[in-house]
Amino acid sequence: MQPISAITGRIVALPVQDIDTDQIIPARYLKVTDKSGLAEGLFYAWRFDADGRPNPDFVLNRPEAQGATILVAGRNFGCGSSREHAPWALQGYGFKAIISPYFADIFRNNALKNGLLTVQVDEETYQQLVSLFEEDPTAEVTIDLAAQTVTLPDGRQTRFPIDPFTKHCLLHGVDQLGFLLNEEAAIAAYEASHPARVVTTARS
Repeated sequence: MQPISAITGRIVALPVQDIDTDQIIPARYLKVTDKSGLAEGLFYAWRFDADGRPNPDFVLNRPEAQGATILVAGRNFGCGSSREHAPWALQGYGFKAIISPYFADIFRNNALKNGLLTVQVDEETYQQLVSLFEEDPTAEVTIDLAAQTVTLPDGRQTRFPIDPFTKHCLLHGVDQLGFLLNEEAAIAAYEASHPARVVTTARS
């Protein structure tokens, strides 16, 4: 997992509420156990018609959306079943961060554990971002993980929450297992200074 400090990129807005994980990546793509080819299935039912042809009306298929690395999505993004394939598909497509007024908890946890930054903002900031994309699809925003801020092109700035442990892991590019492995020396020292307790039971 690559360390994340700050992300500057173009946004694309998908202002739809309650986008569930089946809409993000259809169940037929869940047979794979790695990330290969999952970008093809991202928002498949919306990106393609019944014959498999790109839907020109879907926002990700528009020329101005090409190259966007930050998705601005509606409230309750990632609801539904738990599947790591959802953040994998988003990352495979090229997204580095998702901004939303609210994320489903399981999706948020899966995304952060896989290095996909989820940024929860207030409703006013969300609406500003949607309007920004409509007015200027080439506009860029900056997400500073260390400072926990989102900065719009005009300098407006808002903070977003993230728990300290997850922030540490993302900044250092490690998952939970990687964090524990990095602390191996400290764990060994602690165990050495705290001998195992011997529990005896009284005999009658």
